[in-house]
Amino acid sequence: MEWFKTLLIVLQVISALAVILLVLLQQGKGADMGAAFGSGSSGSLFGASGSANFLSHTTAMFAAVFFLSTLGITWLGNKKEVSPGVLSGTVAPTVTPAASVAPVRDPSKPAVPR
Repeated sequence: MEWFKTLLIVLQVISALAVILLVLLQQGKGADMGAAFGSGSSGSLFGASGSANFLSHTTAMFAAVFFLSTLGITWLGNKKEVSPGVLSGTVAPTVTPAASVAPVRDPSKPAVPR
């Protein structure tokens, strides 16, 4: 599952850089507004400017990828194994491994160095 989280992070960084680049490449709406006041060649001042072009569709696609990868990273980051609490009523058995149990020494015999 760790490889999937890494893949989502890489996808998120790439989509974030693409959104930044595409937003900087697009022409703002303010550039058309100056033409409306000066020569009147612009179709509208504040209304809809027609269908969106390739750059705006691509920006929307990369923004959706960024949003979905962020949600995926958040979902994977919040998945934690829940252990039963003290008040759950279940008692976990305590098992001691045989290697860690020290043998009982008879106090009447002298200790043997190892």
